[in-house]
Amino acid sequence: MEIDINFLRQWIGRVQESSDVVTASPLACLSATLDRDDPGPQIGDELPPSGHWLFFLNPIQQSELDVNGHAKKGVFLPPVPLERRMWAGGRLKFISPLRIGDAITRTSEILDVRLKKGKTGHLVFVIVRHQIYGPDGLCIEEEHDIVYRGKPSEYIQPQTIEKKISPIWQRTVNADSVMLFRYSALIFNGHRIHFDREYVTQEEGYPGLIVHGPLIASFLMDLCRQKAPGERLIYFDYRARGPIFDLGPFTINGCPLGRGAELWALDQQKKIAMIGRARFEE
Repeated sequence: MEIDINFLRQWIGRVQESSDVVTASPLACLSATLDRDDPGPQIGDELPPSGHWLFFLNPIQQSELDVNGHAKKGVFLPPVPLERRMWAGGRLKFISPLRIGDAITRTSEILDVRLKKGKTGHLVFVIVRHQIYGPDGLCIEEEHDIVYRGKPSEYIQPQTIEKKISPIWQRTVNADSVMLFRYSALIFNGHRIHFDREYVTQEEGYPGLIVHGPLIASFLMDLCRQKAPGERLIYFDYRARGPIFDLGPFTINGCPLGRGAELWALDQQKKIAMIGRARFEE
């Protein structure tokens, strides 16, 4: 398939504005989904590091969804002519807290669109920057990496490696179909690979339901919150290395490193699925 990258790069610089109000109910539901025993959130409480992903949800009309459950492309995101879209990674700066009750706004801008050639064909990378503002100004700056690729004739397991470092922090997660359904509902994500087993195995060719990239990243950040409760996270970057399926428990791991931590998620075969780095406030 030929891809007109110059046409797609015309989307660079496109901006989308949105607004929301931070409410308690989604945060209570996230806490339950992460299996945390938090007290009920109250007005004025600070959001946990991944809590902003529960807001600015895009209420796409049902008729505007593609067959895979994603929104059709070409409105804000460029119309990349490749079937599979994946949450590849990102970088987060936590500048000042967002709190329950805050009126918030977000400015999203497409920073770059790149074409690369991979082992399985073309890959298109789209980088989106989100800037989230609260009553006191800029609170979170995020760069989100999205990758598009074609649908192969059969599923090929990515070539990932085992992690040789023994973790200081560790948590075992059983991301079953119920957890994946609940998280899909929380972020209003209709992508069928996360909850429709017949679709993901028969149409997409995967061996099971796929654990959401932002859910894995949320578990990585939450490990810092659990194991270093007195620290304030000010920076987090992460990169997906391979999928995790709902075929059994996986582990979230970390090692303190200076004023931060090295983090990683291992799939059921002890292969790296995501890596991350955290930095705490000095």
